[in-house]
Amino acid sequence: MAKKEQRLLLALVCTVCKRQNYITSRNKINTEEKLKLRKYCRLCKKHTEHKESSKLD
Repeated sequence: MAKKEQRLLLALVCTVCKRQNYITSRNKINTEEKLKLRKYCRLCKKHTEHKESSKLD
């Protein structure tokens, strides 16, 4: 029997310009809430908050 997939592949989207800048993964068992990270956005040219989005472009 195969073990259920625990890691989700997701995109991080800038909250200012709404562009997808990063692709990462998270463990859905250990981290149940959505990710919010302060990352560098090359389009805004500053550090902004990036939120998790399940849709990969």
